[in-house]
Amino acid sequence: MTSPRVGPREGPQMGAQVEPQRVPRVEMRGVCKSFGGVRAVDRADLDLVPGEALGLLGHNGAGKSTLLQTLSGVGPLDAGEIRIEGRPVQIRSPREARRLGIETLYQDLALADNLDVAANVFLGRELTGRFGRLDEAAMVRATHDVLGRLNPNLRDLTRPVGQLSGGQRQAVAIARALLFEAQVLIMDEPTAALGPEEAAQVAEIIARLKGEGVAILLVSHDLHDVFELSDRIAVMKNGRMVGSGRRDALDREQVLEMIIAGRAPAP
Repeated sequence: MTSPRVGPREGPQMGAQVEPQRVPRVEMRGVCKSFGGVRAVDRADLDLVPGEALGLLGHNGAGKSTLLQTLSGVGPLDAGEIRIEGRPVQIRSPREARRLGIETLYQDLALADNLDVAANVFLGRELTGRFGRLDEAAMVRATHDVLGRLNPNLRDLTRPVGQLSGGQRQAVAIARALLFEAQVLIMDEPTAALGPEEAAQVAEIIARLKGEGVAILLVSHDLHDVFELSDRIAVMKNGRMVGSGRRDALDREQVLEMIIAGRAPAP
């Protein structure tokens, strides 16, 4: 199990601008996944770059969630290759994904509403002291440190997370990932059911994460959200990757054509 970071973070501080490296942290090449006779993902390629958010768009059934699952260890791929920092890897379980620095935040966030903030951040990975007792003070200190980088206004760590706003709950889930050294963060519909103010909080957190050099995959069907949050955009349809490009080099009509017609824009 990876030990949490409870001291000062080395390297760039949260919010500092880090120039995205062009060497991908994650490379997916020729990924295929079938269920029975249905090819859910068909020879898909994808790169995730440090300090950059990639928005993955497509209708329901396009293959987005299945591709996400192959990277997060929920469903091993049938064919193709995944490389982390240039090294081929096999990701057979979510635990292996975490060991490789990949954390996934699903839409429901998997938070325990009756537990407080610190207990949720360390849920399943609690710190213990002498005689095996929970070291609650250490967990509160570490939670305070990491949330201070994400959402400085969230100070009351004794509140049950069921009483928090949607944006605050996202911050708690992201803090749990960062505390255990996540270098790749997969976010499934990160602003679904959030109001404008809460969505703005999530956008600010994503900007801070990019400043720390985290590689982010945003899986969504919401065109507006992807244009607001992403640096690059990729589109899937019928299990295949239709096309991708820099957000500032694509307009919404081009992306809609990729989503609906499955055609990449002309060069």
